[in-house]
Amino acid sequence: MGDRLRSATFDDLPSHLILEILTSGARLGGSDLVCLELTNTTFRGTHGLVPHKLRSLVDFAAFQLSGSHPIYVSLSYRAQEELLARCSGNWKKVLRFLQSVHQSSDIVETSSGNMQIRSGRYHTLLIKDSKIYSCGSSLCGVLGHGPETTNCVAFTPIKFPYPVNVTHVSASHNHAAFVAKSGEVFTCGDNSSFCCGHSDTNRPIFKPRLVEALKNVPCKQVAAGVSFTVFLTTEGQIYTCGTSGHGQLGHGDTLDRPTPKLVEPVGPIGSVVQIAAGPSYTLVVTNDGGVYSFGSGSNFCLGHGEQHNELRPRVIQSFRRNGIHVVRVSAGDEHVVALDSNGFVYTWGKGYCGALGHGDEIDKTTPALLTSLKNHLAVQVSFCWSLYVKFSVELDFFCGYRCVQARGKRLC
Repeated sequence: MGDRLRSATFDDLPSHLILEILTSGARLGGSDLVCLELTNTTFRGTHGLVPHKLRSLVDFAAFQLSGSHPIYVSLSYRAQEELLARCSGNWKKVLRFLQSVHQSSDIVETSSGNMQIRSGRYHTLLIKDSKIYSCGSSLCGVLGHGPETTNCVAFTPIKFPYPVNVTHVSASHNHAAFVAKSGEVFTCGDNSSFCCGHSDTNRPIFKPRLVEALKNVPCKQVAAGVSFTVFLTTEGQIYTCGTSGHGQLGHGDTLDRPTPKLVEPVGPIGSVVQIAAGPSYTLVVTNDGGVYSFGSGSNFCLGHGEQHNELRPRVIQSFRRNGIHVVRVSAGDEHVVALDSNGFVYTWGKGYCGALGHGDEIDKTTPALLTSLKNHLAVQVSFCWSLYVKFSVELDFFCGYRCVQARGKRLC
């Protein structure tokens, strides 16, 4: 009778059920799995379920979670093997890398809520728990608070025409764009160059307005350049509007577009997974790891080894020739940074003041590997519209059952 009333422990659960819990909807990360190994011997065993090459149930869970991650799935077999080697054969580290890269361009979970922050020249936009706030100078209505507001010295909530949950925001010098969870896109600011996607240019748009041309085209990301905007749809297509004096809209000409227009793919361009906009050029990353650029070729920002303008998307051949799978790019004033699937960082463009991080001031006409970070796994890269390069690098080293975390710093 006593045995029947004995309380069941976690160790009594079937091993296959424990594995199912670890790999289902628990949303566990690499560090979570390390903690589980530390706290319970159950997770350190193999239980006859784990392939010989893996040492524990937790390693098997990390292997399965990594294998189903969208970034990992998009990699070639060679790239997958290289990533595992870069992570010293540790699947928990692979999982942490994949999850960190995926989160780096999206809403970030913090102890104060889910956040994303973007800055323009004299203003800042903040998403906190799906609500959007702004502060700074309200030049041409870029803060979205109405014509009576000239500046805000503290973050102030932005009111939309109706309640929306904001998931992504982009800021330029004089306009801003917002993506709602529903896929709707709103813009505000100076629309004299059509960059806000509304056909009327008589006066600034002081409060967020729905972009009617994309009303039935759900979007997931926006990128605001100077006087133009790029929109990424949930289907992996890109639309652009605004000024196109250098071909930055990607339509094969230099004609301005008052409302968003679909950029027709040239050649075998895969589905687009990320976009970035410089002052007068555009970069897109496709699901097969390719990077395409178009717009102003000045300062070598297009990465083709020359300074010619490109009116249509053109693949950066140095990445393709070397089998490099790029997962993220960031565009600055006169330089670009990219992150590949192995955590390597590449920069190109103008090198004065050491902005590219290569230990010199030499311009790089095509992407150049940042050797100073070769021994580290970078998970996020970002160039600001200024004269310095900024990296946000998160490194995870797993030694036995111990996880040590270090964060990178500004390099110049």
